[in-house]
Amino acid sequence: MALNDVPKLIYSNDGKMSFEDTKVGRMKKEIFDATEEQLDEMLAEFGFPCDPQFGAPGMYIQTTIRKDLKEEQKKNDVVLIPVGCTEMHGDHTVSAMDTFFVTCICEGVRRYTAKKGYPTAIALPPLNYGCHPLHHMGMPGTIVVHEDIVIGQLEDVMLGLWNDGYRKQIIINNHGQFWVIESALQRFCKQYQLPGIFRAIDWHRAVREMFAIKRDGGLYDTPFTHADEAETSCGLYLFPKMCNMDYAVDTDPMSLMKEDGGHFDNSVDSYRRPSRWSEGEGHSAMEIYATPEGVVGHPTRATVEKAKRPLLCIMKYIVMLIDEYLDSYPVGTTPKPEAMTLRTTEEMEPYMKEPFTEGWRSVYGINKFVY
Repeated sequence: MALNDVPKLIYSNDGKMSFEDTKVGRMKKEIFDATEEQLDEMLAEFGFPCDPQFGAPGMYIQTTIRKDLKEEQKKNDVVLIPVGCTEMHGDHTVSAMDTFFVTCICEGVRRYTAKKGYPTAIALPPLNYGCHPLHHMGMPGTIVVHEDIVIGQLEDVMLGLWNDGYRKQIIINNHGQFWVIESALQRFCKQYQLPGIFRAIDWHRAVREMFAIKRDGGLYDTPFTHADEAETSCGLYLFPKMCNMDYAVDTDPMSLMKEDGGHFDNSVDSYRRPSRWSEGEGHSAMEIYATPEGVVGHPTRATVEKAKRPLLCIMKYIVMLIDEYLDSYPVGTTPKPEAMTLRTTEEMEPYMKEPFTEGWRSVYGINKFVY
């Protein structure tokens, strides 16, 4: 299919949800229409159910024996960079919730690709506190890091991973800070002009169809917001020991406008509204004023079953990306420098070599671009 071709639409079995007739769309339709038994079988391929393996030997770059890590890199030089935050998520769960979502997802991808013979590297999360929009500020339990610090840290992490041979990088986010992650990716690419594949994914938005409400053929009673039905469902599946539903309470956001006419979308852009939630302030009250409980939504409606489709879908999607990247650019290769940077193949030749092989130069010695 050419880039300008418009794919036809295919529909879920109940006819309520549409997908593009592409590889991604067909995968989403398969999961959307899957039975509970089929979902469990597919999740088992990713090693679920499983407790978080944040400190497990051999799971992350930083917890894998160096010799083993470099042997794995000969089969797969894609790296996953999960980014999270520390944010109040109500009395019923933990402030590391967003971080655990992305680390558990990446761990599942690593278990899956390891079974297939090409384990995917994961970097321990560089963002455990995160950047936050205005309406999060002041909430106890929410720790706010300045945008410039977050952007700079992500740039430095990307550079260090590139220097170590990971030139295909996927940043996976689960927090209201995506505009900062996009800025970090763009600033890294503009300053360093290094060949590679660099991708940022807001995971829940990438699989928004799986969070569909019942009106659209989904399982959810309410739209995705924060520490709500959707996030608590994912928590109950991924880390049930860190969820206590005895403490869960339901809340609703407070509009500051006389009429809410459908201008701002929800956290997964379900409604195709004019603006994303992050594209304005002053339309709704800050959390510390309107929802001091740390919940925006109805976590009491959460169930384990509601989490299975979105979690399975994002892991399958990430594996799809990894396979496409390695198929297009086998280990040790990238797009031509001339095709995506202002550098030349000749200029990049010593930096592209395997670290510590003859003629290799560390990328820390390369000239940065000024823009």
